[in-house]
Amino acid sequence: MIINTGQRTDVPAFYAEWFANRLKEGFVCVRNPYYPEQVSRYRLDPSVVDCIGFCTKNPAPMFKYMDLLKDFGQYWFVTITPYGRDIEPNVKDKHELLEDFKKLSETVGVNSVGWRFDPIFITEKYSEEYHLRAFEKIATALDGYTKTAVISFIDLYPKVRRNFPEAREVAKEQRLSLGKEMIKIAAAHGMTLKPCAEGDELAPFGADCGGCMRIGDYEKAIGKHLNAPKKKGARAECACYLSCDIGAYNTCRHLCKYCYANAEPSVVLAQSRRHDPKSPFLIGNYEKGDVINDVPQKTWIIGDLI
Repeated sequence: MIINTGQRTDVPAFYAEWFANRLKEGFVCVRNPYYPEQVSRYRLDPSVVDCIGFCTKNPAPMFKYMDLLKDFGQYWFVTITPYGRDIEPNVKDKHELLEDFKKLSETVGVNSVGWRFDPIFITEKYSEEYHLRAFEKIATALDGYTKTAVISFIDLYPKVRRNFPEAREVAKEQRLSLGKEMIKIAAAHGMTLKPCAEGDELAPFGADCGGCMRIGDYEKAIGKHLNAPKKKGARAECACYLSCDIGAYNTCRHLCKYCYANAEPSVVLAQSRRHDPKSPFLIGNYEKGDVINDVPQKTWIIGDLI
């Protein structure tokens, strides 16, 4: 089976010690975000966990714990965008992040790490030309360290509208113009461009519009065939295989203005103060009335990739 860590928060950036403790103890507890008394308990054992998926803006805090991950398959997405602290107030310096990406790629392998350049939005400061210059610069730096570049355009979810009221949707002509050029740039640096939940409008220009995190991507990362149960994407536009996320909403302290997983910063900071790195839960601990469900787990591996 596959365990994911990055749909609700950034575990490597802010909760690396906690996750290391979970790996040492061999299990993790996750509250249902809509029915908090319902708790799923997962074994963290490489005999039943075929791959762990990460999505992060800062993988470095996990580097000292990589030995705990060596027996697990891994796939990492690292987000590197062109935005400043006006948009991403707590994101690490991008030059350092590029070096971290390279180190991660050398550790886990080029097939086990992808680059995300998203979400894209257009303002006077962050113009189309600005995005293309930044994309070219980052792609050049990451040449040989990944085969995948993912883009998406901003979605104005309710939390995004509240935290980033000045944000506007990107017009179709801008999406096509940017996408076509980014496809060319990515290809020039050995990368396939994958739009995330953007339909197939960029497919005629050479983009892979089939999903940015499919079973096939996990298989390439671990070198194994997976007989995975059928599963729908996280939303109608999403073709990715995402399941069993162990994170919690309102806990990512990057506080990016475009984040869909965070409420206002005061809520995030209050939630974060409830974190105990020794707890089985990312936030809080066992509570009276909890209903613990030990999730059935088994390996999906059915053979080696040829």
